[in-house]
Amino acid sequence: MNKKALVAFSGGLDTSYCVLQLSKVLDYEVHTITVNTGGFDPEEVAKIAQRANDLGSKSHKTVDVTQKFWDDCLKYLVFGNVLKNNTYPLSVSAERVFQALAIAHYAKEIGVNTVVHGSTGAGNDQVRFDMVLQTIIPCIEIITPIRDNKLSREEEIQFLKSHNVEMDFAKAQYSINKGIWGTSVGGKETLNSRESLPESAYPTQVSETVEKSIKITFNKGIPVALDDQKYEHPVDLVQALNKIGGSYGIGRDIHVGDTIIGIKGRVGFEAPAPVLLIKAHHLLEKHVLTQNQLSWKEQLSVWYGNRLHEGQFLDPTMRNIEKFLADTQENVTGDVWVKLYPYRFAVEGIESKYDLMSSEFGKYGEENTGWSGEDVKGFTKIFGNQTAIYHQVKNKADD
Repeated sequence: MNKKALVAFSGGLDTSYCVLQLSKVLDYEVHTITVNTGGFDPEEVAKIAQRANDLGSKSHKTVDVTQKFWDDCLKYLVFGNVLKNNTYPLSVSAERVFQALAIAHYAKEIGVNTVVHGSTGAGNDQVRFDMVLQTIIPCIEIITPIRDNKLSREEEIQFLKSHNVEMDFAKAQYSINKGIWGTSVGGKETLNSRESLPESAYPTQVSETVEKSIKITFNKGIPVALDDQKYEHPVDLVQALNKIGGSYGIGRDIHVGDTIIGIKGRVGFEAPAPVLLIKAHHLLEKHVLTQNQLSWKEQLSVWYGNRLHEGQFLDPTMRNIEKFLADTQENVTGDVWVKLYPYRFAVEGIESKYDLMSSEFGKYGEENTGWSGEDVKGFTKIFGNQTAIYHQVKNKADD
């Protein structure tokens, strides 16, 4: 009887190679699973299933975890205003954990002892997938043909062509990973430190040229409405905002960071909704939270984002921080106005009943209503007392 393997299948170059090699060359009974984290519409899901079948998969399963992804993870990235290195909204790194979890549970369901994924040996995904699989199904065998054989994209393309596989190989020159929280784009330009991605490399092309103002409504930190249109679930709002922002080319950038395995890496991405939501949410928080709330949130959010980026979502400390982040959102309710332009945006302002910037307590730089000039004089003397004592003692000792 043939050996049985489950391949994590996206329909792209790497996973197509995996299915074909295992089914046609290594004589495995191959089963495939696609975990949709909001990047595939029904038509794309159907095409991926057909491709898996054409490449030799005996069975194919599609699992949609988009809402679970938001409920268990993405909302905390908004609560924490998480941008890796102040740039990257963890578009792919966040979703990999949820894909790996779904793959692990399905592997147990169909009784396979071998799981295959298309990670290379140079990136972060190999660690993220392996750690989750080893945690959930510790006795599993993990096969990674691209990593194990140190294959280049050109070698993969030649292998598929030699087996008469037809696909858009020009498009396959770029590694594209789509999800609700953004799309990563890797290619020859991101392998060096100088070049930027060409316009054609981005899946969403710019179609809007006229500036537009939008209003995002938050309720306890959760985005609930866009221009007063309410959505049944936040993922519906995110998908709508991705379409609007994407048409302006908003959320494009190249992230440069330290990989889990210790090397520097570059990857392009487009993430219109995450970038717009995080920036809008952050402005609202600056109005409704106290200085200390903002300070502690920032420190814990950076730690949370870094651990998630490294695939450590299952660390119990992450649940502790999530409780803190959720608790800070009690008063993060209000409207935020954002103006969109081609390739850029500006967060204009907010309205909230919890706004701490109230004229009742004074106008910054103009007038005060809650204290007198004498109050400030006394406060300043006490506030700077220890520093003044330090310099008096030092000057005396140095004389």
